[in-house]
Amino acid sequence: MKVAITTRGYKAPERLKTYINEKMKRLDRFSDRIMEVEAILSYERLDQVVEFKLRLNNKRIIVKEKSEDVFKSIDLAVDNLERQITKVKEKYKEHNKKKIVEMVD
Repeated sequence: MKVAITTRGYKAPERLKTYINEKMKRLDRFSDRIMEVEAILSYERLDQVVEFKLRLNNKRIIVKEKSEDVFKSIDLAVDNLERQITKVKEKYKEHNKKKIVEMVD
């Protein structure tokens, strides 16, 4: 999986980059179809905003979270990504089940 980190308005410290990379490795448990992830870090007034754009084989998932702490924003966004990846994975399973049943009948 390829991870690209973009910051708007500041330069991200190395500690933040390694934290994002560790969190992205955690997503491999949920799906092996993740092609690339783009992380965009920025400010909105006093809040730190984190946006992840994740590309699966044929699906894009975009998550945006904001809070007063960038690490908290990353954690919230990764939790949201995990839920959405699981949801997409379940849809694939259900879709494949229906096709097999229709073919047997």
